[in-house]
Amino acid sequence: MIVKRLLLILTAGVCSTGWLVLAEEVGPSFQYRHGDIAIGTPSVEEPKRASFSLAAAVEYLEKGALAWSRERKCVSCHTTGTYGLVRPQLPAKAGTPSQALRQFFLAEVKILEGKPRSIMKTGPNAEQVIYLAAALAHWDKHVSGKLSPETAESLRLMFDLQLPSGTWGASACWPPLESSDFQAATIAAQAVAAAPGWLANLSDPETRRGVERLKQYLITGEPQNDYDRVSLLWAATQMPPLMASAQQSALIDRIFQLQRADGGWSLRSFSAPEKWGSGDRNDRLRAEPDFDNPASDGHMTGLAVLVLRKAGVPKHDQRIQRGVEWLRTNQRQSGRWWTKSLNTDKQHFITYSGTAYPLLALSLCDAL
Repeated sequence: MIVKRLLLILTAGVCSTGWLVLAEEVGPSFQYRHGDIAIGTPSVEEPKRASFSLAAAVEYLEKGALAWSRERKCVSCHTTGTYGLVRPQLPAKAGTPSQALRQFFLAEVKILEGKPRSIMKTGPNAEQVIYLAAALAHWDKHVSGKLSPETAESLRLMFDLQLPSGTWGASACWPPLESSDFQAATIAAQAVAAAPGWLANLSDPETRRGVERLKQYLITGEPQNDYDRVSLLWAATQMPPLMASAQQSALIDRIFQLQRADGGWSLRSFSAPEKWGSGDRNDRLRAEPDFDNPASDGHMTGLAVLVLRKAGVPKHDQRIQRGVEWLRTNQRQSGRWWTKSLNTDKQHFITYSGTAYPLLALSLCDAL
């Protein structure tokens, strides 16, 4: 048994599927598994690739989202929601996004439409609707090129669930993607901005008032941490004027201040443990060996680079190029980039956005 385990570990380091084999044979769990899809649990020990592979990263995104949609049958911010937000924005060389996943999104809108509004306005239901609207809007913008009736329906449902404050009652227990009402509102703003012609042709006065409430909430609301501010900047690049020019410049400077010596960024640098929503994780995060000097990770490096690029920082900026170099040299054998979860030490689902964001970042730097 010891010999078999050693052989599997060696295999994991030398072939593209070895890491999956290792997890299947001797690992305690899978990150994603359904039918013939078996993706092993991420680990900091997973070997890095000798060279960047777009195909491996896209395969991970496609298979992970398909397995989650078929096994869990829900729109999660960390997997299927991220797929819908990012995957349609990737260029043609990444291939066409999955029609099966779009059909899944459409079916989920129908299911959520049938639920009583009274139980939909807070928690996971509201967040699912926001991510569904963003997924369908980005599909229309980047894939089909025109607004679909289903996207309009999802946006109407999203504003049906809006709170008087202008945001939505989001979960706050699974940061960073489920950490605050503020962060959820930034995704809603992306959905509104992406839907082709929807806002320009919107005639319903109540929904128009909802859009204005959303804008005012994001303009006047108080982000809980630097991560929320980065999310706001991402939304502001698509829906001006959510941030004044001086605010944007100051935040861009702040993001570069947090860049690490190796060229990457660390998620843990963008919030104090106590500011990551609700839940009991403060002592555990503070006890991490690298708490005072956290390592760069795929999620935050990808997010920082893509937001900086969307905010107008030139791709040839030396600091951007250092981030690109980090991304191109830190991809793991499975196609993922390692990012350690803030919440548990199990499946580390944050590696999914930690792979989607780097691909979008690299595409915006013409580095795919």
